[in-house]
Amino acid sequence: MGFIHSVESMGLVDGPGIRTVIFLQGCPLRCVYCHNPDTWKICDKNSYEFTPEELLSKILRFKSYYGAEGGVTFSGGEPLIQGDFLKECLRLCKENGINTCIDTSGAGNGDYEDILKYTDLILFDVKHFTRDGYRNITGAEIDKAEEFLNVSQRLNVPLWIRHVVVPGLTDGDEHFKELEKYLENIKNIKKVELLPYHELGVHKYKEMNIPYGLENISALDPNDIAEWNERLNKTCIKR
Repeated sequence: MGFIHSVESMGLVDGPGIRTVIFLQGCPLRCVYCHNPDTWKICDKNSYEFTPEELLSKILRFKSYYGAEGGVTFSGGEPLIQGDFLKECLRLCKENGINTCIDTSGAGNGDYEDILKYTDLILFDVKHFTRDGYRNITGAEIDKAEEFLNVSQRLNVPLWIRHVVVPGLTDGDEHFKELEKYLENIKNIKKVELLPYHELGVHKYKEMNIPYGLENISALDPNDIAEWNERLNKTCIKR
């Protein structure tokens, strides 16, 4: 059984084409900018239980919309936390001719090789590229993320890189220059997305009575990072 937070039937930003996006429950990280604290627990009172076969049946209803590029993206939370369930769902999707993608920070568990052999694309969330920076943002160590990235590199799985830009935390020319150096050493990058910090999930913290660490930080205008986003897509993409 797997625990699902929600399903988006017509996702347009979580991978190429039109996609069904499956948001799995559970995440070991506590990112200061997280907008989905309601996905932290694997078994939440508002989550839904599915077998892989039940979830596939739901996914197949939307297959006709995928076209040549679309498919299914497994997101979270952190989908790798439910590694065995994720692997079986990916396997069933591939058996049914469906393009597969996982949106992950790499902070999971399980047999990554078995998971990635059924994965067409990884949306890899780079929380930070230094040990101290990673710990400051997530409250965890970077080792698991590096382990997952190493496996994905060895298996040559294509990557879309994502990096949340928070004013005063992960922004500025010096930060982006160091990010560029980090990404230049990663192969199979097909796209880089700098994601501007937003405040859309702040109300959830109030509803759940959880302190919010970035309460005095304002949302970032996407135009402020547009030039760097363009530059990184020129210098870091591996054809």
